[in-house]
Amino acid sequence: MTIAVGDKLPDVKLMKAGEAGPEPVKSSEFFAGRKVALFSVPGAFTPTCSAKHLPGFVDKASELKAKGIDEIACTAVNDAFVMGAWGKAAGSSDVTMLADGNGELVSALDLVMDGSGFGMGKRGQRFSMVVNDGVVETLNVEAPGTFEVSSAEHMLGQL
Repeated sequence: MTIAVGDKLPDVKLMKAGEAGPEPVKSSEFFAGRKVALFSVPGAFTPTCSAKHLPGFVDKASELKAKGIDEIACTAVNDAFVMGAWGKAAGSSDVTMLADGNGELVSALDLVMDGSGFGMGKRGQRFSMVVNDGVVETLNVEAPGTFEVSSAEHMLGQL
């Protein structure tokens, strides 16, 4: 069943790029005790993700934090090295890049996208959510091929 507002996020292992290499991140610990703006993209360095989605959250980081967001996180079904490189290339020091390399998070959320037709395999759908102490407060899932409701601007209007 697809994750819904009011549901607790599943506890899965994600990864992030660290100084000494990939570092494990337990979702239950990452989201505990704070309000996180989480957004998911089909892939790092892909056109809409790089031109609009990530830059929107980078540009609006201070406004999101002014409205009570403690942390902004981006996830994709990519490895920690790719997510780390994309974060550096995009200048996103205000956005924590979380690798869902095995698709555990998007599978547990039931938000998997099949990008096999484009040679991308199974990926995460484009979505955003506000997670408060591990519980989903708002959820915005895009229709296939669209970028409307998961943007930073849309999230700001919801806060």
